[in-house]
Amino acid sequence: MAKEKKYEKDLFPPVQKYFSKLKYEVYGEVNDCDVVAVKEDELIIIELKLHFNSDLLIQATNRQRLTDQVYIAIPKPRFKRNSKKWHDMCHLLKRLELGLIVVTFLKNDAKLEVIIEPGPYDRKSSIQSYKKRRQKLLEEIKGRNINDNIGGSNQTKIMTAYKENCIQIATYFLHHGPLSPKKLRQLGTGEKTLSILYQNHYGWFRRIERGVYDLSEIGKKELTSYPKVVDYYTTLIAQVNE
Repeated sequence: MAKEKKYEKDLFPPVQKYFSKLKYEVYGEVNDCDVVAVKEDELIIIELKLHFNSDLLIQATNRQRLTDQVYIAIPKPRFKRNSKKWHDMCHLLKRLELGLIVVTFLKNDAKLEVIIEPGPYDRKSSIQSYKKRRQKLLEEIKGRNINDNIGGSNQTKIMTAYKENCIQIATYFLHHGPLSPKKLRQLGTGEKTLSILYQNHYGWFRRIERGVYDLSEIGKKELTSYPKVVDYYTTLIAQVNE
């Protein structure tokens, strides 16, 4: 049996019931506002939509000109609450200082849940909670010597700090022959050298004896795809040998 089609007006009864229980006087369709709840001098506005979209956000932020207590009410989304899409949606609403109400339609009833209360966004706390990710971003930039990626690119090869490090190691093998991880680090390949050789993510390296590695045939072939990076490290090798 197909599910009964829902309309924005179907969100009104559970929203009205919820705020009425909190002793608010609840009104529908007041001066373009979907729902208005009033208690003494307190004013709450709730915008009803079947889908979370930019029009809803524009509508809700416009209502913030009238009160700082604005909610959006939507049916329960199909995506899960532990999904990236859910977390991104909640983050955006918190940034906009909007509240979120989710209505789950049951067989003969509806369940309302307030997910986010409208309120000031603590930007400093948010940045602090993502301190490790910020550090990872800065480390990625620090690890790149070739700034050749084009912003907005997709389905193209992206030069990461990890890949550049692999190319650096491969280039040193190309010029010096077999080397130990210790010798490579002395040449400047960094602390991740042993891990890169051991994991051999791209199949570019081969272990020829205990503690000694070299460039594989795959590595020699694929290294030709990165001439700019190879030239950069080849120049560094030439400068050291001068």
